[in-house]
Order: sequence, then structure tokens, then C-alpha cells
Amino acid sequence: MAVVASAPGKVLMTGGYLILERPNGGIVLSTNARFYAIVKPLYEETKPDSWAWAWTDVKLTSPQMSRETSYKLSLKHLTLQCVSASESRNPFVEYAVQYAVAAAHTTFDKDKKDLLHKLLLQGLDITILGCNDFYSYRNQIEARGLPLTAESLASLPPFTSITFNSEEANNENCKPEVAKTGLGSSAAMTTAVVAALLHYLRVVNLSPLTSHHQERENIMDLDMVHVIAQTAHCIAQGKVGSGFDVSSAVYGSQRYVRFSPEVLSSAQDAVKGQALEEVIGDILKAKWDHERTKFSLPPLMNLLLGEPGTGGSSTVSMVGAVKKWQKSDPGRAQATWKKLSEANSLLEIRLNTLSKMAKEQWDSYRHIIDSCSMLTSEKWVEQTSEPSKAEIVKELLGARDAMLEIRYHMRVMGEAAGIPIEPESQTQLLDATMNIEGVLLAGVPGAGGFDAVFAVTLGNASSAISKAWSSLNVLALLVREDPRGISLESGDPRANQITSAISLVHIQ
Repeated sequence: MAVVASAPGKVLMTGGYLILERPNGGIVLSTNARFYAIVKPLYEETKPDSWAWAWTDVKLTSPQMSRETSYKLSLKHLTLQCVSASESRNPFVEYAVQYAVAAAHTTFDKDKKDLLHKLLLQGLDITILGCNDFYSYRNQIEARGLPLTAESLASLPPFTSITFNSEEANNENCKPEVAKTGLGSSAAMTTAVVAALLHYLRVVNLSPLTSHHQERENIMDLDMVHVIAQTAHCIAQGKVGSGFDVSSAVYGSQRYVRFSPEVLSSAQDAVKGQALEEVIGDILKAKWDHERTKFSLPPLMNLLLGEPGTGGSSTVSMVGAVKKWQKSDPGRAQATWKKLSEANSLLEIRLNTLSKMAKEQWDSYRHIIDSCSMLTSEKWVEQTSEPSKAEIVKELLGARDAMLEIRYHMRVMGEAAGIPIEPESQTQLLDATMNIEGVLLAGVPGAGGFDAVFAVTLGNASSAISKAWSSLNVLALLVREDPRGISLESGDPRANQITSAISLVHIQ
């Protein structure tokens, strides 16, 4: 029986750079762009002599990349070995497999271990697929002579193959050129693989809930997925990041404060040779001190993302430059961070207040959102005929001011550190976007740079933005906020769509 699990991509709306240090928080929105992992047995039946095997087979298929990799999994050491040295490797999936299997070994008693052994002897057949939104398809759209619009993007088949470098197209060894949109594909992919494997191996049960009691158990299961995915992702990356991308992939939209990096010191030691089962046992017992609070955009507001076509930025090198600046000019850096932190908190408070107002005075709230969605922000104040409506408009304008403040301090930090956190081209684009009817906020997510820009719109204002962006050579993506985290797709009609879409993608 195949298990299909999915995990969402993310947009870090506030907390860029600050989120790397406790106790700074950040607002991270999960999206409808999802990464899927399908896990099923490689063999229908085990061979009679399989009980004596020391290894089992693992096959990893990535149809979008036209890649297939075969591994042997040691049943004693729980480590993977690639069958062919020339095959392309995916460290995120490799660590996800090893750590998920080790988690099963660590938590099971003898009877369950026997069942696990039988399951592993059937081999693991893993397929990974990412929604088109994770990757840039601008070149394909332009090659087809289509306009740069969300409609053109929507016309591409699901899980479209990622384009090869044209100049190397005749070279059999060429790797696909992967231009990404900055939604956190590696975190979503790692989380989906861990979730699918832990469910398939019966370590957790991610089936939809039917009772209160199950809700408690489900949180414990999600916590297990989170710890294993966070560990696999950090070790594969070669550094302990803040982890907000994995946290939102597991739990969905939230306000997040990072865990203390020391929690992963035993996993870093494991790379030096400690037994994997012990390492994962230590990590599962460790005190994970991250904090997450439920958060989502207020009602009738939409998240939009636009891809400017400038090729993305390296978050790692930008973070390195900011850290270097912090060391060389600690006084100024601290002052900038303090102001940025205050502006982040203010935006969060404004948005939470708007959510509360929507609950308590729905009719006034809906009326204001509908009216303001058709007007530029300087005309919003004209909609305040009653005190209750005036309060709502005041919060909307306060949220805009907080965002402008955030952008200002991010630019100051970028200039001081010598990196383009909000490059001039993005500044012009964001200013133009914030002047469109019905736009509440616009900014560069996460670490900034040349990745996609985001906007938050009121009511039905999204189509006006798509048109305006298209005229500015910006491709509006199909991404929206979806506050769900990990989801089990088996037994869900979408699973059939996913598996039928896979059969259409052929490995060359």
C-alpha cells in the first residue's frame, strides 16, 4: 500500500536574519505549494532467503529531474550506500531515510522490530515531486510565446519537468538547471519524505483526526516528524539553520522562535561515527525549546508572490555577510536589529488585532475590506463613516506603516553589510506594488535579495496586481497561503491525481 504525504513551502513574512537568534520571532506562512513523497514496497513479496540478508534495496525517483538513484540500506548500521558512483545524490532524502529508519529502530520493542525488519526487506520505493510553484518556469512560458501571467503558469501540466541548460542539452551528463522561487523546497521535500516514511513504517499515525484523544497523539506524532526532519535537513545542509522552514512544513503557518542549536550536537557527532540508533535516541530525548504560536493572515486577505526573473540569491552567503557586519560594527548592528524587531512586532500586533476585529465585528470588517480593495491606500481613510470602521482602517494603515519601517531597516542593514537585501530594482517594484488598489503590504521574504517578492492584498484585489506585475515583467505565481502543515494524501482523491500525474512524467 503506497503512502503519499505532502508538506508545504513557506514565505517568511517577518523575521529575516533576526530569526537566527533566540528569542527573536518571525511570522512564517505556509502555502498551497506542496512537496509530495510517495513510499511503497519495492518488491511485492520477500524472497525465502531474505531473512539472512544484511542489506535491502532503496530506489529514489525524481521524475521532474529525470533522475533515478539506487541504494543499498544496511540493516545493521541503518546507513545508505549509493549503488553507482556516477549517480546523482540527494543528501536531504538520504538523511531523511536513514534517520526515519533509525527512529523506528529506537522507538520499537522486539515484536515491532521484527515487523519493521520484514517491511524493510521488501525494499523502499520512494518518489518525490514538487508543485510547479517551487521552480521557475519563466523560460518555458517565454519559449511557448505565452504572456507572463498566472494563467500561462496554470496552463503547464502538474509536476512539469525542470528545464535543462540549453547549451549543454546534447551532453548526457548535464544536470537540470534548477532556478527556484525561494519557497523552501529542500525543507518541504525532507519533511514530506520523513512524514511518509514514519507513517509507512508505523512509527507515527498521520491519518485525519476523529477525536480529542487522537489530537493529543497526533501532536506527539507531528513532534516526532519535526525532530527527525529538522535533524535530517540541518545535517544535509551542513549547518544548523533557524529551522522555521521545516517547522512550517510540519505544523503550518505560525509565529516561530528557533531552537537552541546545541540540541543537534549529538547529530553533528554522528557524522563522525557514533551509532545512528543511539544518536537518534539522544535527539528524540533532547529538550527542543523552539516556540510556535498559531498565526494566519486575517480573513479576506490574500498572499501573493511575484517572480521578478532575476535568478534568486544565495541565502547562505547573505547571512554570512550580515554576521560579519554584526561582528565588525556591533553597536550599529544591535541598534538596527532592535528597530527591526520592534517593527516586526508591530506588524504582528496589527495583523492579530485585525483578525480579532474580523471575529467581533464581521459586517463592519467585511465592508471596509471590500471598499478598500478597490482603492489606493491614501483613499482608505475616506471609508471611515463610523467609529468602528475608523478603527479598522487605522489598523490597516498601521500595518502598512510597520511594513514600510521593516523594509527601511532591512535596506539599512543590507547597505551596511554590503549585500542587496532589498536591491534598488526590488525597491521600485515593491513601491509600485504598494501603490496599487487594494494592496496592504509588499516586501521581500526571508533573507531578501532577488528571490520572489510577496504582497498581501485585500478582498478581490489579486487580479489587479497580476496585471500590473505582468506589465513590469514580473510573473505572478499561483501560490496562496494555506495554513495546513503535513498532510497524508492516501485515501484522498488528490492522491489519485498525484499518482496519475506521475505516470505522465517519464524518466528518460
